[in-house]
Amino acid sequence: MRLMSSRLSLVALLLMATSAVAASSTFEPRGTWSASSKRSAPSTLNLQLQQSPHRNTGFTEPMASFQGLSTTGGATTFTLPREAGTFRFDGQFQDGQGAGHFRFEASSAFLKTMASLGYSDITPEAQFQLAATNVTTARIQALAALGYKQLGTEELIQAGIFDVTPEYVRGLSDAGYPGLSFKELVAGRIHGVTPQRVKELSSAGFTKLPWNQLTAMSIHGVTPDFVKQLRELGFQGTDAEDVIAFRIHGVTPDFVKQLRELGFQDLTQDQLLAFRIHGVTPDFVKQLRASGYPNVTPDELVALRIHGIDRVFIRDMSGTAPKKK
Repeated sequence: MRLMSSRLSLVALLLMATSAVAASSTFEPRGTWSASSKRSAPSTLNLQLQQSPHRNTGFTEPMASFQGLSTTGGATTFTLPREAGTFRFDGQFQDGQGAGHFRFEASSAFLKTMASLGYSDITPEAQFQLAATNVTTARIQALAALGYKQLGTEELIQAGIFDVTPEYVRGLSDAGYPGLSFKELVAGRIHGVTPQRVKELSSAGFTKLPWNQLTAMSIHGVTPDFVKQLRELGFQGTDAEDVIAFRIHGVTPDFVKQLRELGFQDLTQDQLLAFRIHGVTPDFVKQLRASGYPNVTPDELVALRIHGIDRVFIRDMSGTAPKKK
């Protein structure tokens, strides 16, 4: 199962799940559903479940997970079986779009197994969310065997929402990050820190980074390809903090190339960052040169920007500005 793709949507779903667990006294195991399939991903179905105006759960599920599902058109009934219970749907589909009503049938066997694992206080709403996020007792036991014992119910739901699986934990451990906290695992999933990304960054020279730096690199879009392009431009000594700062302030390989075409071949990392921070762009340099200042140094360019001296200011001070009518 793949839940909503955007990070904002994932966080929103988590908050909804958490607040819903706290408000289980008003839980109703039924509601309305809407669904759609995309041509770009025809083997999956995006499903939205609404129990009330303030209770929504959304996720994307492989078509193969459903039983009796047909999206070709007309009336339909189908189910989505989970260990925690079964979702039963009825409604209509047309042109890949569907809507109707659903109900959730909780599994008593699941509650018994959960009680044997130490979870004797599973609420109806929590069971619904565990089913929606497809958290199984096998996953709970596997995570416990890896050191994540007696996670709270909300943490189990987070494991489902953000796809914190035993395979993910083992993959990060094999990549050099054993013993991460559950919160760190969730953050890693939210920001796209995968074992593959760790290996690729390691190949680019970033080995044994602290977890918070590795997460920051993902947050700010430091990709192995970005690092490779910087290396090709001669930035061999850049560390993790350097490349993160480059991404934060917009020092891109293309920005460096444009400045080099204007004659700035040996700008330091600090100078490039200062250029971006203060708005010294290739266009700004060209405008100054067109205004009669062809040999302005990097430090002078930054100073001019700081003090608001640009083409218009120079024109006004030289008395060539058009007269106001």
